[in-house]
Formats: sequence, C-alpha cells, structure tokens
Amino acid sequence: MKKTDKPFHPNSEQLDRVFSALSDPVRREILERLDKQELLVSELAEPFDMSLQAVSKHIQVLVKAGLIVQERSGRVSRCRLDAGPIYEAAVWVNKYSKYWQTQFETLVAWLDSMDKDPPDDDRDPSR
Repeated sequence: MKKTDKPFHPNSEQLDRVFSALSDPVRREILERLDKQELLVSELAEPFDMSLQAVSKHIQVLVKAGLIVQERSGRVSRCRLDAGPIYEAAVWVNKYSKYWQTQFETLVAWLDSMDKDPPDDDRDPSR
C-alpha cells in the first residue's frame, strides 16, 4: 500500500445494515431479481407467497441498507439494485481471506503428499 493510500474502513453501522439485510432469504431473492433490471414493487412481490405490505417491509430494509434505490412517481414505485454496499461488504470480508487461503494451501500440500506416497496396499494382511 502506498503512503497516500488510505486503508479501507467501511462505516460499521452501514456494514451492520448490509449484513442484516443479506441475512434474510427473501431479501436476497429480491436482490437477485433486481440484478440488471429495474422492477416495480408489485413485480418484485409476484413470486412471493406474502402480502404486498410484507414485501414492501423487506424492500425498506434493503433501502435502509443502501442496497436498493426506490423511486416513486405518484403511486408507482420502481426499484433498482445498488451494488456499492455489497462491494464494500465483500472488501471487508476479503480482509480475512488470508485465514482460509492458508487452509487451502495446507490441503493442497497434503493432497500432493498423498499422491507421492501412495498407501502400501500390497502388504500381507496376516502380518
């Protein structure tokens, strides 16, 4: 990192809202449906077996987390994905990749050693 580069420190409250929003499968499905398209709230609600009001509450959680931008024009409400907060959360999670990367490297080394030293299956079982 250059001296002019600042370490990435996302807002803790924002991360809390993003992770909380992503913890619910309905909200994750809403985000998936918004991938590469804008949809009306009524269109977002179609596949769910719940009231429009219940879906609207999920949408509001996503709006507060910054994951959805909701624009209203009269009685029509259109939603679109804002992936910025997901990116910030991914960057935060990625800081810890060094821990699981070490585990993968250990596993690869162990598997390589098994290939080089096959088990001795030719032994006499009576010994």
